[in-house]
Amino acid sequence: MHQKRIAKLIEQCTLTSIVCLLFAFSSWVSANPVILVLGDSLSAEYGLPRGSGWVKQLEQELHKQKSNWSVFNASISGETSSGGLTRLPTLLESKKPEIVFLELGANDALRGLTIEQTKDNLQKMIQLSKRSGAKVLLFGMQIPPNYGQQYTKQFKDLYPMLASQEGIQLLPFFLDGVAQSKDLFQADNIHPNVAAQSILFKNVWGAMAPYQLILSPKR
Repeated sequence: MHQKRIAKLIEQCTLTSIVCLLFAFSSWVSANPVILVLGDSLSAEYGLPRGSGWVKQLEQELHKQKSNWSVFNASISGETSSGGLTRLPTLLESKKPEIVFLELGANDALRGLTIEQTKDNLQKMIQLSKRSGAKVLLFGMQIPPNYGQQYTKQFKDLYPMLASQEGIQLLPFFLDGVAQSKDLFQADNIHPNVAAQSILFKNVWGAMAPYQLILSPKR
């Protein structure tokens, strides 16, 4: 009888230990800080082999540096600033990101949205992200001059203006080093190809310089 009681106590202690370990592991996993990427086809690997886009290269670089940060890519091909604004609250609630990358706006121009509509949507996304406690990196975009000189300039100026007004980080032009070369685009002449992804990654990584201290693993 005495031996059975001892065995039962050992079993209970073992089960309790396992539960405690599982809880600790679950807490550790959920505590890993998250970078949320909210973009369009330029970040969603449109027309590319899976795992070859710049977002994957960012994940690989963080892993290489032994950083505990993870990346959640919520980008959708064809996404507009309006669609991003609709999806963002749920993403902020579920993923609780500490950094949000906003790579949106190009499709607004393609669909004829006014500068004011794009500005309003982007500004609301920035403010929502900031209120959630996240830092924001805004990806500057530009459009071809065939949209008209005035619209093209207003669109280009929109991003630095928002970054300045909201006090956030800005990647001045996401496609810098890519837009100038036809060899870096797919057959549609719109979407960057595989060779362009390393350039896009370097552009993003350079703009992440202010975050390097928090991205680095604790020593």
